[in-house]
Amino acid sequence: MTAGLFQLDPAAPANRPGAAGPRPTVTVIGLDLSLTSTGVAGVGWTDRIRTRLRGDERLDHIAEQVRDYLRPADLVVLEGPSFGHGAMAGHEDLAGLRVLVRLYCHGHGIPYAVVPPSSLKLYVTGRGNSSKGEVRTAIAERYGIHTEGPARYDEADAYGLVAAAHDWLGHPLAPVPDRQRAALDGCQWPDPEAVIAP
Repeated sequence: MTAGLFQLDPAAPANRPGAAGPRPTVTVIGLDLSLTSTGVAGVGWTDRIRTRLRGDERLDHIAEQVRDYLRPADLVVLEGPSFGHGAMAGHEDLAGLRVLVRLYCHGHGIPYAVVPPSSLKLYVTGRGNSSKGEVRTAIAERYGIHTEGPARYDEADAYGLVAAAHDWLGHPLAPVPDRQRAALDGCQWPDPEAVIAP
């Protein structure tokens, strides 16, 4: 690891890398994990993983597809669980999928972050209880990323995760009001020193 790659800004929270210098060459992948429609994103692009498989076949298929996206990653950002869906069908499988992704990252030395849904919405729209459509609209307006089709909300969420991570790294993809940036403090970020440029 290069010493001083991320100089800490004394005004920033201790767990957030500083903003000095040019944008680091860090590949960030955002994942809005789902059993039917996973959103995937990186800077300037979005994609999706859709399946109609069930049970363990479904988990294996999604995990394999996700691994293909994660191979070049220096940082993976996952949307955390939504605890507001008490009777959510498939909650055990979805939790298992999150663990499979985390274990892949752990086993391959890829740091990962977890962003709660309300923190993502606050960061992107300014409101922690905004709708999926409002998140999608905000992503299009601020970053010029227009998501379409059946996975449009999942892809927009994934792009919001990428944007939040780049802001946390000190190199936002676009200006974001300070009130919205405060949402980054409610996320589980890795040790900044673990996120290194290749």
